[in-house]
Amino acid sequence: MKTIVYSFHKFEKPYFERANAGSHEMKYLDVKLSAHTAPLSKGFDAASLFVSDDASAQVLEILHQNGVRFLALRSAGFNNVDLKKAKQLGIRVARVPAYSPYSVAEHTVALMLALNRKLIRAHSRVTEQNFSLDGLTGFDMNGKTAGIIGTGKIGAVVARILHGFGCRLLAFDKIENEILKQRHHVQYTDCASLCRQSDIITLHVPLTDQTKYLIDNTCIEMMRKSVMLINTSRGALVNTKDVIQNLKNGKIGYLGIDVYEEEAGLFFEDHSEDILQDDTIARLMTFPNVLITSHQAFLTQTSLQNISTTTISNLDCFEENRILENEIEQ
Repeated sequence: MKTIVYSFHKFEKPYFERANAGSHEMKYLDVKLSAHTAPLSKGFDAASLFVSDDASAQVLEILHQNGVRFLALRSAGFNNVDLKKAKQLGIRVARVPAYSPYSVAEHTVALMLALNRKLIRAHSRVTEQNFSLDGLTGFDMNGKTAGIIGTGKIGAVVARILHGFGCRLLAFDKIENEILKQRHHVQYTDCASLCRQSDIITLHVPLTDQTKYLIDNTCIEMMRKSVMLINTSRGALVNTKDVIQNLKNGKIGYLGIDVYEEEAGLFFEDHSEDILQDDTIARLMTFPNVLITSHQAFLTQTSLQNISTTTISNLDCFEENRILENEIEQ
């Protein structure tokens, strides 16, 4: 099957080519899908998309006109796809629902530790032969209260890791995980109570109309002073301007993010020779208690292998008219 692959990155290539093994005719593009690049899909049966690609109604119209009938997402999230429009056009959509919850969960905890123990600042000092310890004091994770918003696959792994550190664990989710409650002493509560009691808050929920700007001034006001906030899920869960305001007044003591609401066109690209146009993230980068990574939490060998294998399997199922277990309900 002829497939056009948008937003293809160098780090994906060995895994994708190994998984495909010549099964499908692939055209790899390092450009994002947009209304401008959608015409490149002419003559292809399927398109494979990454998290930064735009599959809005206008773009889907162009893909459909060009003959694309299947979207194989190389991600778990699908908020960049207009599913209602896809259904109207008869374009089926499948995703990679679970590439490796461990990769994202471990990166989440890495952000916590790096912020707490000020590892970036410490490393920078040592490279300048400054071995002073002043200003590098952290805190014991043991005994601290960690609030986990969302205890799906990733949130559950975060809970298990933090339980190993000796944290008291609170959680907020519509569905309670009985195993976490029994084995790791996770206490489920409402979001407000979690915010009031937690020293560390980490987000692991999908982006929906209900969760957009889940973290805003109203929510932050309920949090403890100097709270640590971590987001490795979706950028728009957080109202960034409200967060900046609360970094300035000290309400938020630490911020670790791997995602950003306006990351499209910024993350996954080298802008080292450019003038940064995004004033909001530029302001975030000025805080010494903020750590930003560019959507790399998923980036492990295991994840890349699983993403590639599942994507090719989804293409196989569509081509052979077999049941698509990873198809998104539209």
